[in-house]
Formats: sequence, C-alpha cells, structure tokens
Amino acid sequence: MSADHNPALITGTESDNPFAIDIGVYCGQMTDIADVISLKTFANTEFCPRFISDEKDMTDIGNKLKGAAVVMVSTASNTLTRNELAMRTMLVARAAKDNGAVKVVLVEPDLFFSAQDRGPRPEHGNVTWTRSAADFKKFDGQPFSSRFYAQALALAGVDAVITIHNHSESVQKLFREVMKGEFVNLNPAEVFADYICNSDVAPGLTSGAGLLVCAPDAGAREFATQVYDYLNSDTAGLLYFAKQRTDERSVSSFISPESPCPEESIAGKDVIVFDDMVRTGSTIRECCRQLKEAGAGRVVFFVTHFYSSPEVRETLATPAVDEIVTTNTIPSILNRDMQGRLRRKLTVLKLEKWISDYTMRYIGQQPSAPCGITYTIDMSSKNPRWRIDVDHNTRTIDAQPELDFSDRNGDV
Repeated sequence: MSADHNPALITGTESDNPFAIDIGVYCGQMTDIADVISLKTFANTEFCPRFISDEKDMTDIGNKLKGAAVVMVSTASNTLTRNELAMRTMLVARAAKDNGAVKVVLVEPDLFFSAQDRGPRPEHGNVTWTRSAADFKKFDGQPFSSRFYAQALALAGVDAVITIHNHSESVQKLFREVMKGEFVNLNPAEVFADYICNSDVAPGLTSGAGLLVCAPDAGAREFATQVYDYLNSDTAGLLYFAKQRTDERSVSSFISPESPCPEESIAGKDVIVFDDMVRTGSTIRECCRQLKEAGAGRVVFFVTHFYSSPEVRETLATPAVDEIVTTNTIPSILNRDMQGRLRRKLTVLKLEKWISDYTMRYIGQQPSAPCGITYTIDMSSKNPRWRIDVDHNTRTIDAQPELDFSDRNGDV
C-alpha cells in the first residue's frame, strides 16, 4: 500500500460499516476497506488497528503510508458505543500518522460529543448569549467534553474534521480553533431543497396551493431560511415559531412576532418544518399540532440527524406529522426495526455520494465521477408515496459550482 497508488486512502473504524464502505466506493477506491486495515482486538479487550501490507515486504517498514491522505469514516453504531468508536478513531489516526500518512481527515457526519458543548466555567464554551448561573450549574462537576474530544483527536493525529449540519456554534468555533481552521460543516440545505422540488413530498409547491417553510424555534431559523432561498419559488413563504420549555419533556410553541408570514397564511398550504436533530420530538409534535389546527394541508418534518429512540418514535407517531424526511448521518435509521411504526411515513436521503464528492475535493482530488451532488432515497413500500417516488432514486442532481476550500473557517 503506497501513496503512489493510493494518494487518498479511505478507511473506517468498524468492520463492515456500509456507510464507510460506500464512501470508499464513491471515492474510487478499488480495494475493500477490510483489505486496507485490520481492526483487531487483543484477548485483553484492547483495540489495535493495523494498516495491512505485504508481510514479506521488509522494505520501508513504518513508512508504508508515506505521502498518503487517510480519510477515516466514523458513524454511530448499533454494536459499539460512541465512546468506544471515539477511542477507535484516535488509534486509527495514530496508526496512520505513525506509518507515514501526510494528512488524516475524519469524516464524522454526526459529530460526537457535540451536545456537551459547554462546561461549568465561563471559558468553557463560546456561545452567543449571556450564560446564567442556572446554565453554569447545569454543567457543574462535568467535563467540557466537546473541547476534550477535539483536543484528543488533534493529539491522536487528526488534521481535519468534516461533519454535517452541526448545531452548536460553540462546537464549531472550538473545532476550528483546535484544528487550525481545518473544519468543514457541510450544509444539506441544497439536498433537502432539491428533494422538495423534484418529488411529491410537498405538492403545494407546484400545485398553486402554496408552501410554507417553517422553523420550529429560533435555533432553526437560519437553516430553514437557507432551504427557502434554495427553493427560489414565488409560491413559498417563511414561517417562524418560537418555543418556551416548561420542563424537560414539554414545550409551549407559538407563532413568533418576527415571522415573515402570519398565522393567517397557514390555512390550505403545505408546511415543511426543518430542524437539525430530534432527540425527544416534543417541540416538533407541538409545532405540527398547531399547524394542523391552523388549517395546514400536508405537514412534513425534515431533519438531518434522526435519533430513533423509542420516545421519538412514540412522539412523532402523531397524526399531526404526515411524513418525516431525514438523512442517514445516523445509519441505524435505515433499519426497519429502528423505524418502527414510523416506517409508514419515513423517507431517508442517503448522502454517501454527496459526502464523497466534497471529501475528495477537500483533499485536492477529483471526484471519481464528477457528475455533481447526488443522493439516493430509502423508503419503505409501506409509505404511500413509495411507488411515485421510487423513480427519483436514479436522478442525478445538476452539477454544482466548483467548491473553494481556500477558506475553511465557515460552513460549506
């Protein structure tokens, strides 16, 4: 395995990870990931990765990766905890660097420890609001885990991190600092907008009935506005909700006074609600309930990171949500058992090709098939739209402008 033949080497942190395998294929790597690295565990349970080389080749020992850019793909797993995967990532990175890799890039679509984006002291986190004593107390006694994770990755040998739709401004700032600017937060707004325009998920956009793009809270406004801008349609409008949390599992939602469209504009229109992640679903359920009560037609929830917990599945089984469209940044959502009753109204946009295109350009390589940004659709046949939407699976999104990675301090 030499850099002359593998200038970009794609690997993973878990055996038989379909997401990592697909990234390798889309990046044009002919060698299977299982033949690139051995992910062995000793009898004492210690993990020891080993990049595979010819056992008879006694030359250039310790330099078999010289000049190579190693791309590690890490996603949440059904068999390993995030803590275990994080440790594996660090050891794979160290193995790459200790064997001559010139650059190590971590592709982690759902960046680990991002929810732990603050600590108990004023210097623990860089937020846009004034933290209260209650907010500091919330983290009292805890580590500032997201910063530790970033620093640990850098110490292990990770030079750059590519993630998708990270929700925390604090995490983004600290990763850019620790990674010296080599941090890319990919934005799926264009993918969602394309799917809306080229499927029947929201027929009001083209039927003349109209479509509203809705942010369920202040934190989702920027992303919802980005999708709205990509739609570039005279029949679409923007709707802002605000929320007040009454306890850990309950929220009160209402139309924000700052909303571009008033409550009166909801009746008869399809509404698409956007958010970056869902962990309990209570905010979305309340928002969608109010939309239905205001006379909305079809209400669809679009979310990037879908945590398919029993609580979420129960909460979003509400008739107020007609369909859920998500991505496979957390690959377990593709499992029909994890979808549960939601399989009847769940659509998953698979992003491996889209991520691969960006990753190859980031490390200075041309995508294996430069045909623009693509995604595929996973949908249960129990979804009423299945037979109509299945043909979209082969459609290729029009080529996007060339990406400029000269300034890597902002979202892409």
